[in-house]
Amino acid sequence: MLSVAVLISGAGSNLRALLDAAADPDFPARIVVVGADREADGFAHAEEYGIPTFMVPFAQFGTREEWGAELGAQLEVWRPDLVVLSGLMRLLPRDLVDAWSPRIVNTHPAYLPEFPGAHGVRDALAAGVAQTGASVIVVDNGVDSGPIVAQERVPVLPGDDEHALHERIKPVERRLLIDVVRRVATGELDLAAASANAAH
Repeated sequence: MLSVAVLISGAGSNLRALLDAAADPDFPARIVVVGADREADGFAHAEEYGIPTFMVPFAQFGTREEWGAELGAQLEVWRPDLVVLSGLMRLLPRDLVDAWSPRIVNTHPAYLPEFPGAHGVRDALAAGVAQTGASVIVVDNGVDSGPIVAQERVPVLPGDDEHALHERIKPVERRLLIDVVRRVATGELDLAAASANAAH
């Protein structure tokens, strides 16, 4: 059984989808802890499922590195097999990424390497493209630049604004994330191999 830690900053809609999936006895992964960098509404989902939570408030640390060291210490308590970033709105410091890579994955609301960064949906609309998408990547030390392990196209429809487009991307993100966690758990997806292949 794959043990998973989920890190959030906000409402935790991807977290909710993962918790719902993991509630199925046949799903090969379990969420063992949910962490956040601030008070997050998504903690309510964890509490509903009886999942422990922790918070490492970014504002309480002098540097990103100090914050990352404490976040890493909290993760070490649980020793998860996989760390999922689910709307965590902070770049992880290099030491933390190096310690956990390639066992950290993140979702992104664009078809990477198109439109990386915090405003992937807005940037796609501004570029006037006919389609964007959703991706799941292994986290590296760049911005949305890690090895892509799953992605799918989502059309941009006439009249789409940022909210409407994002609402159509979110269900695709959730489905891809759940499938990636399942494939990692069953051994179908080897994150180390995916990272090694991407490096060549």
